[in-house]
Amino acid sequence: MLKFNHAVNFVKFVMMPAPEISEEIKEYAKNSLRSMPLAQLIGMELVDLSPGEAVIKIEMRDDLRQPNGILHGGVTATLIDTAMAFAVRTFLAPKEPTATIDLTIHYLRPHISGTATCTGKVVRPGKRIFTVSADVVNYEGKLIATGLSTYTKI
Repeated sequence: MLKFNHAVNFVKFVMMPAPEISEEIKEYAKNSLRSMPLAQLIGMELVDLSPGEAVIKIEMRDDLRQPNGILHGGVTATLIDTAMAFAVRTFLAPKEPTATIDLTIHYLRPHISGTATCTGKVVRPGKRIFTVSADVVNYEGKLIATGLSTYTKI
């Protein structure tokens, strides 16, 4: 049994993500994303999952465009929110529920074609609240949007 001399050390230990994400957990996460109706609708694919980080991509399609022909901002926001949520999940038990508290998006350039890839990263894990950031890049690696969010355990 582990013994801790100070409560602070216990909190630091508990809030650390797994040292690595097993292939079994990655497959579980991929299947989880595939089973989400909104993720299916948008065409999200989990590219990678590592401690405190998740990478999700989409391919541009005509039905994801807003009237001016660029990727709809709501699709970008959903991609960001989902990647950040999966990054937070690396700190939690498989079925432990969470929710977005707030989400701020900065749209930096229009996305017209090809792949949009979002990397969500946990900036600060807390006992109950997580601060998370995300970057979305196009197929050329150019930044198209950034996001900052907080999540809570519920």
